[in-house]
Amino acid sequence: MAALLLVPAVAVVALALGYPLVRQVVMSFQQFGLAQQFGQPPAFVGLDNFTTVLSDPSFWAVLGRSVGFCFVVALLTMVVGTAGALLLTACSRPVAVSVQVVMLLAWAMPVLSSLQVFQWMFDSRSGVVDWALVQAGFGSMAGYNWFSTPVAFFFVAGLLVTWMSVPLVVFMVYAAVTQIDTSVLEAAALDGAGPAQAFRHVIAPSIAPVLALVSLLEIIWDLRVFTQFHVLQSNGGITEQTNVLGTYVYQVGLAGGNYGAASAAALILLLLTLAISARYIALLLKEPA
Repeated sequence: MAALLLVPAVAVVALALGYPLVRQVVMSFQQFGLAQQFGQPPAFVGLDNFTTVLSDPSFWAVLGRSVGFCFVVALLTMVVGTAGALLLTACSRPVAVSVQVVMLLAWAMPVLSSLQVFQWMFDSRSGVVDWALVQAGFGSMAGYNWFSTPVAFFFVAGLLVTWMSVPLVVFMVYAAVTQIDTSVLEAAALDGAGPAQAFRHVIAPSIAPVLALVSLLEIIWDLRVFTQFHVLQSNGGITEQTNVLGTYVYQVGLAGGNYGAASAAALILLLLTLAISARYIALLLKEPA
């Protein structure tokens, strides 16, 4: 009966996720271009698509760029989110609830709406960021184009991705911290433990499974980021220097018409995600129930 009750859910997952995944794997071994889109049968090419992707120097540059961006932004998100959650525990309940409502609204904002706000903030002609820097004494920042250099571009993109991810980290960590027995924290304080020592020896070990899970989700999401980069790239002419794996797959497939190579690149991204996730999943499974 238990297995029978799982059938509807498994069927939905298989149709919604399983078929596209199988289709992507099949296409990665085929020559699938514009001709195949118009009905020409695809030809089996074996590992040629993977050879094409792995022999492309730009792919390795994109891979290194994506992994570096992912870990930096995920680390920043976890640090800011965890610190925010700990600050909420020190606030009165009305203040904590008000902050959570504001963060929920920010987190629920559509991605494109958030992008429009950030584009306006960093606009070189009327952006509030350039204006504030000039008012602070940095006159050289007047009219600065934040999307003209890779470093500035990734700075803005990192801020945007972090800003959109921090609320979820705050919610999950705050929920976990509030479940810790207050008597344990009081005993640590009586023993002379400061805030840093209490977090290291009491709070962090108590919420370690939550921190590991949230870190895993952040790494997966930041590694697969696409929309933010695709939209921000339209503001500057440095697409090649700011590509990440998501935009690389898009340009090879939809823009370049080589769906076979794009499927191979997407499959490599999937395998990389699974490799990163495997370590965290193993750690979670080792935690006592």
